[in-house]
Amino acid sequence: MMDTEIIPFPADDGLPLNLVHVTGPGPAPRGPVLLVHGAGVRAELFRPPLPRTLVDALLEAGWDVWMLNWRASIDLEPVPWTLDEAAVFDHPAAVRTVLAATGASDLVAFVHCQGSTSFTMAAVAGLLPQVRTIVSNSVSLHVRLPPASQLKITRLLPLLGGYTAALSPRWGYKSDGYFSRTVRAAVRLTHRECDNTVCRLVSFTYGAGRPALWSHAQLDTATHDWLAGEFGGAPLSFFRQMARCARTGYLVPTGTLEQLPRNLVDHPPATEARFVLLSGTENRCFLPASQQLSHRFLDHHRPGYDALHLLPGYGHLDVIFGKNAWKDTYPLILKELAS
Repeated sequence: MMDTEIIPFPADDGLPLNLVHVTGPGPAPRGPVLLVHGAGVRAELFRPPLPRTLVDALLEAGWDVWMLNWRASIDLEPVPWTLDEAAVFDHPAAVRTVLAATGASDLVAFVHCQGSTSFTMAAVAGLLPQVRTIVSNSVSLHVRLPPASQLKITRLLPLLGGYTAALSPRWGYKSDGYFSRTVRAAVRLTHRECDNTVCRLVSFTYGAGRPALWSHAQLDTATHDWLAGEFGGAPLSFFRQMARCARTGYLVPTGTLEQLPRNLVDHPPATEARFVLLSGTENRCFLPASQQLSHRFLDHHRPGYDALHLLPGYGHLDVIFGKNAWKDTYPLILKELAS
């Protein structure tokens, strides 16, 4: 049995955010763990309809679980956003809020996708001194995309500005004008890997593959059906920044916020947090080389301190909600968070 409490708090620029605090029947001697979702999803990403979720595993292991809805969450009012804003305004405020509520002096974090990139930006810029361990799934400082994704984000994206302010897999069941209907029709013609139109639009929007963010063989039917309601829009402001990152090969701040250095990889990371980098070997959203390059960067500055794990047979999101993740990936995540 678990209890859930929604705790609103403001980001440091005043934007309303919230934390989902999940507690179990027993004590939480290990202290707080912060879970940070990716772009165009929400905190409930970590609680799919599985017999045992990552949240369950964390509670059983004695962690106090806090799931962040940052400005990319579909549970919040949609706004244009960049990774910089999340790094400077959202994540430091979330960490402070958790520590104030728990009385803990520090915490650990499991971060995914654009939650990981923005959280990593904040950490290496020295904005998260209270975080002692960061387990990062799929991508952190460096960006390597499949060739088809690289082509889409660098060549196709600039053509979209006159038609839409965002891209959304939710167009699979909810139209937002003529452009959304055109995209849905094109995806239905070109992506025939399953009957779930949202699943097919996720592949078009966020990666290369059929599907792109998971293997169908890794998902049970209930989770695959549940996904249709878990993806919303991400603004072109984010995609434009990610296109610059893809061209450069590493995260590039916009240069609009002085709290972030203009170059994140030309100096040692300004954090004592230990990074544990995860990637599925079949990842078609961000290639495993993304995490390998980030580990090489970290290991250059702090030899033997950080860790890299490539997960055979897994992709991007099935690391979190694959039907066998409870035995394949959760034990590793729990071990590294506790290290």
